[in-house]
Amino acid sequence: MVTIQVEKLIDFVTEVFVRAESSEAEAKRIASYLTTSNLTGHDSHGVIRVPVYVRWKQAGAVVPNQSIAMVVDTPALAVVDGRFGYGQTVAPQAVQIGIDKCKASGLAAVALRNSGHIGRVGDWAEMAAAAGLVSIHFVNAAGSILVAPFGGVERRLSTAPFCVGIPREAQRPIVLDFATSIVAEGKVLVASRGGKKLPTGALIDSDGTLSEDPALLYGPYTPDSPRIHDNGTGAIRAFGEHKGSGLALICELLGGALTGTGATGPDRRFANGMFAIYVDPQRIDPEHFFDADVARYVKYFKDTKPAAGATEVLIPGDPEARTRAERSKNGVPLPDDTWAAIVSIARELGVSERAVQTAVA
Repeated sequence: MVTIQVEKLIDFVTEVFVRAESSEAEAKRIASYLTTSNLTGHDSHGVIRVPVYVRWKQAGAVVPNQSIAMVVDTPALAVVDGRFGYGQTVAPQAVQIGIDKCKASGLAAVALRNSGHIGRVGDWAEMAAAAGLVSIHFVNAAGSILVAPFGGVERRLSTAPFCVGIPREAQRPIVLDFATSIVAEGKVLVASRGGKKLPTGALIDSDGTLSEDPALLYGPYTPDSPRIHDNGTGAIRAFGEHKGSGLALICELLGGALTGTGATGPDRRFANGMFAIYVDPQRIDPEHFFDADVARYVKYFKDTKPAAGATEVLIPGDPEARTRAERSKNGVPLPDDTWAAIVSIARELGVSERAVQTAVA
């Protein structure tokens, strides 16, 4: 395990993406969002993605330095095309449109199509919450067929994230953000590179056998080889049996079909679609009931006797806040295999050995 201080990690990853033909601003933005995912404990959406993003760029699947194209623009609704730009560039543009429309109308919806990987969806819920807005996000990944629906063994779904953000006065927002699979694909990637092992039965093979072996998803691999999920014979399982599978279907239909990205399927270019709804509590709640009742109910929710083996009841965002505080102080831990893969792609792009040594110094 190697531990890297936050600013050094951001600087190093920024240099990688500059070398991969992103502008300095875009490279810094990608590096910052990826590192923030590590800070919150979502290593699956953190800097482990650097080699994947660079390979996508080299293959033409993602395009540096893009701006969104407005397809539909009404006072309360927008459809925007990310034109396969990096998600860390086009997603905040789409979210800002939603924020602006919601502030003007009290309610807004934005359909983002054809975005590069948008990373941790909680970033966009946090962005809306910082503007005082409730937001709901349905996301899919066209071309990313990873998950078997409940009752099946063959891949038919992306990991189809779902996210809700709720602002609170003078406190961090409540952000519920999860893949509708037992684990996100990035967690399988982390496990394959020496990180946290997968939960029991997270994967299923074509014969119905349950497994925790990442090779089921990626096929045989070496520490230095790329992880290509098309090579595996198995699938990730949907969480919560029929409930998670059903929610994943809804994310595919709203995040994919409704946005114009398309629900996932074979032989399709990778793209995230996100259908997001924004609500301004100040418009819907002129009596200012909402925030006080949120505070009351959260206290009531948490103020219960913990079950055996638990020390307290948590709300969404509690673990992330604690991990962020610890890693901001002590640095971001990365498994050796993960760091080696990042350094390998950096060297391939011409990042200097001095920069590598500076990052870990």
